[in-house]
Amino acid sequence: MSTITADNRVATAFRGKSDLLRKFFEWGGFAAGAILVTFGVVAIVMGFSGRSTVSDSLKQEHIVGTADMTPALIAKEAKAAGLTGVDLPTVAVAGKTVNNGPRARAFASYMRIHALEATGGYTYAQMGRFQAKSDTPKVQLAVGGGTDNPQWALVNSATKQPVSNGARDIWVTETSLATALNTSYMADRLGLFGIVVGVALLLSGIGFIVLAFAALHRKRDAELA
Repeated sequence: MSTITADNRVATAFRGKSDLLRKFFEWGGFAAGAILVTFGVVAIVMGFSGRSTVSDSLKQEHIVGTADMTPALIAKEAKAAGLTGVDLPTVAVAGKTVNNGPRARAFASYMRIHALEATGGYTYAQMGRFQAKSDTPKVQLAVGGGTDNPQWALVNSATKQPVSNGARDIWVTETSLATALNTSYMADRLGLFGIVVGVALLLSGIGFIVLAFAALHRKRDAELA
């Protein structure tokens, strides 16, 4: 008799712990679902807010695509300038206001072609810092023109300083503006990524809550049966 009583006590204790554990997981499901839903909503709001900030910032710059900013026209210009092996833009922004990430990225790609046209196809690293004298030895000239040696640079008569390479300065300006535009594109894409992640978290949270509710409802049906 004592053995049966001890077994019953063990079984009762085991069922009690099992019920407690099951209740913990059920309510834990509700808690996890609520947290995921909260994070999802916050991520979605932050994503939309980030994209809105990018759009508002771009609008303040009043950037509008020039007439030649179409794939066909820019390809014609690049060919006429003798540019080869360059990535040509594929999105037209001619006459369009640059007010979002994709347009900012497209505008930056057109700017790069314009800069290459102005420098004869050479990039910043291929050009010398200064304008070279007409009698500068070839060994002192950069591949893209100009020189890095101040001794062979033209000198400004007023400042007595070497004259900077104008073509290289154009590239510096283009790079600065293009970097800002590409950063806007990246920020816009990160905002979109945040929205996608937020939706995923929201759906996952709802799924957790539904599963927890179904488990709790099934338990109650079993107790009533």
